[in-house]
This record gives sequence, C-alpha cells and structure tokens, in this order.
Amino acid sequence: MICPFEKLLTIVCACFIETSVRCVCAKEQDFRTPGRGSSQTMSPSDFLDKLMGRTSGYDARIRPNFKGPPVNVTCNIFINSFGSVTETTMDYRVNIFLRQKWNDPRLAYSEYPDDSLDLDPSMLDSIWKPDLFFANEKGANFHDVTTDNKLLRIFKDGNVLYSIRLTLILSCPMDLKNFPMDVQTCTMQLESFGYTMNDLIFKWLDKGPVQVSEGLTLPQFIMRDEKDLGYCTKHYNTGKFTCIEVKFHLERQMGYYLIQMYIPSLLIVILSWVSFWINMDAAPARVALGITTVLTMTTQSSGSRASLPKVSYVKAIDIWMAVCLLFVFAALLEYAGVNFVSRQQKEFLRLRRRQKRQEKDEHMREGRLNLPAYEMSPCLPVKDGTAGKAATLNATPDTPPPLRENDAPKRKYVDRAKRIDTISRAVFPLAFLIFNVFYWITYKIIWHEDIHKD
Repeated sequence: MICPFEKLLTIVCACFIETSVRCVCAKEQDFRTPGRGSSQTMSPSDFLDKLMGRTSGYDARIRPNFKGPPVNVTCNIFINSFGSVTETTMDYRVNIFLRQKWNDPRLAYSEYPDDSLDLDPSMLDSIWKPDLFFANEKGANFHDVTTDNKLLRIFKDGNVLYSIRLTLILSCPMDLKNFPMDVQTCTMQLESFGYTMNDLIFKWLDKGPVQVSEGLTLPQFIMRDEKDLGYCTKHYNTGKFTCIEVKFHLERQMGYYLIQMYIPSLLIVILSWVSFWINMDAAPARVALGITTVLTMTTQSSGSRASLPKVSYVKAIDIWMAVCLLFVFAALLEYAGVNFVSRQQKEFLRLRRRQKRQEKDEHMREGRLNLPAYEMSPCLPVKDGTAGKAATLNATPDTPPPLRENDAPKRKYVDRAKRIDTISRAVFPLAFLIFNVFYWITYKIIWHEDIHKD
C-alpha cells in the first residue's frame, strides 16, 4: 500500500519533468525540420549539409542565376599598408583586405534564427566564387599566419561576403621627366578572368569603396586623399570582360634628394670657384682642386642615376647634375686659359732672346771676317802703350750690350691673366644663380600643374 506522501512526491516529479521537456522543445521549435514531426530537430551540421552540402543539391561549379542575368559583385578594399615604390622596376607593394559581395539565391535560408552565418574558410570550396584577379599584378601572396586570413559570411537573403587579405606587387608605369619633383599615378585593376560581362559584372561599393588605414605614411611620397575610381572594361578575342580600377596619386617629397644630391652638388660647384682666388703661379693647388671637383661631381652624377631606370628621356635631376658638372669643368678650363695667357710673356721674352742671339752670332761672324787685318799689328814697333791699346781694342769684335728684359710685356700679360680670374669670380656665381632661378621656377611650375591636374 502506497503512502500518501510518496504518491504526492511522484505526482510533483512527473509534473516537473513534463514542464522541462516542454521548455526545451519550445526553444528548439525554430530549428526543426519542416515536414517532419515536431519531435525531430536539425543539428548545425545537418543544416549546413542541407544548405550547401551533399544533400542540398548545390553545385559550386555553376554560377548564380545560371542562364539568367549576370551576377553583380560589389567590391571594396581596405589598404593596410602601402609602400616600396620602386623606380627601377616601376612597381609598388601594397597590403589590402579585398572584400567581395554578391547574391546567391541558392544560399538563402529561413530555418536558422541568426541573420548571418560566419563560416570556416574551408567552406569556400563548397560555394561559387567570382574569378577576380589583378590585371597589373606582378607578384602576390596569401596570408596564413596563424590561420588562413579569409572570411566567409552568408546572410539570410542569400548575400555572400567574401573577404581575404593579400600582399600585392603591382605594376606602376612612371613618367620621370620631372624627377624628383614628380607626381606619379599608380593604378590597381580588378578584372574577371573567365566570365564575360554576360555572366559577371564588377562594381565599386557606393559608400567607402577604398579605405586607408589611419596613420598610413610613405617614406618618399604623400598619398592624396582623393582617389579616382573607374571602369577599365577589357576587350579580348575571347570576349568582353568586366574590369574596375582605382588610381592612387603619389606626390614625391624632395627632402631626401635635397640632402643627398642637390646640396652636395651645389657645395662642390662653389668649391670649384675657390681656385679663382688662388695665385695663378700655384699650379699644383689649382689643378688638384679642379680635378678633384670634376671627379667628385662625376661620382655624384653616377650615384644619382643608380636608383633610376635607364630611360631615354632627360630627367630634371639629369639637367641639374649636367650643369653642375659643366660648371666645375669650366672652372678647371678657366685656369688652363689663365696659365696660357700668363705664359705668353715668357714666350715673348724667349723670342726676344732668340733674336738677340741671332744678332750676336751675326756680329761674331763679321768680327771673324775682319780678324786677319789685325794679325800683323803685334809685330809693329810700339813706341808707347797707346798703339798697343788701340790694336787690342781694334782686335776685339763689337759685342752687343748685355740683355735686359723689358718689364712692360710681362706686366701686360700678367695683368691680362689676373683680369680673367677677376672676371670669373663674378661671372661664374652669377651664371649659376641665373640657372638656379630658371631651373626651380620651371620645374616648380610643372610640379604644381601636375598636382592640380584633373
């Protein structure tokens, strides 16, 4: 016989168990399989299999809207780093997050309570993806530390968000005529490889299509805030393919080139003018100074071209280095002219000595011809010393007076050489100053025109 207390306890436990089961069933009501009994539920694995797995009938080889309108893929990029702009290879390196969004009606769902599903990157092989590639890419790599840097998100209405992190080396043809006061425009082109515009169309996101990391800086360039977005549809023999592009405008900063090239070459040119104040008789000092400045300027010019491509046109830095080399070479030639002019008085004196020597030789020949007429004079009786002295004097041929160098020609040529140095002290700095005025005004105007050009 059952005790009333035990009977009451049994009834209370049965009610508690029934209430708990009903609560659990109510929570899982939204996660039940349609068409099945209310007592059967679907696990997340079964849900994914039903959505895109083996039991879903989904075929990743077929694009959405097959045989229908093209798939519209909206793209946007986030620039994580930008740098390594190389003039020799004409390319740049960029690290980006590439995001693509499109609609696939086959992935729409209503059985799962959440508005979106964040799936593992391994699920990317189970769905269709656009065949996007970078048309001007020279090298690229994915990132997989510590895991694949990929994101896959599926929304209730069938929209798919695919984000991936990439490091790209992109081609950037450069015009270096105004180098290093130039502005370069580097592009990034996103194109479809296999699907024509009848199947796939790329377009930029309406809001924030290109985002830049806060505090992003480049060592030699400043990236302008405005970026040109456009379309670059490609026409090939295989069809017309969709393509979108973004243009980055990079303004080169001159700080490095002023410190490393312009100021040192300017000082070398000024150093070559020191020879104009050195005495023209100090040939070793002036020649050594001239040759040193020429060789240094040649080395500086070669160094400026080492980091640049071998282009056929003349760059702004080439004009500067060529003119600087011309000035230091002209300073060396100036001393050659001064030395030549100062030596003209020596040539003049050497010519005069030669003429006097010839006159002396002529007098000596005349004296030898008249010498036999005086050979008998020593045998004549000498009454006093007067006759002997007369004979001795007559026996000695006429000799020209000692040579005395005329100081007038020497002074004339020396003054002329000094005048060349004096004129050079003013002409060389003035000519270089005029060149600087024309050089900086010309290239600064061109530089600003490039900056404000549409």
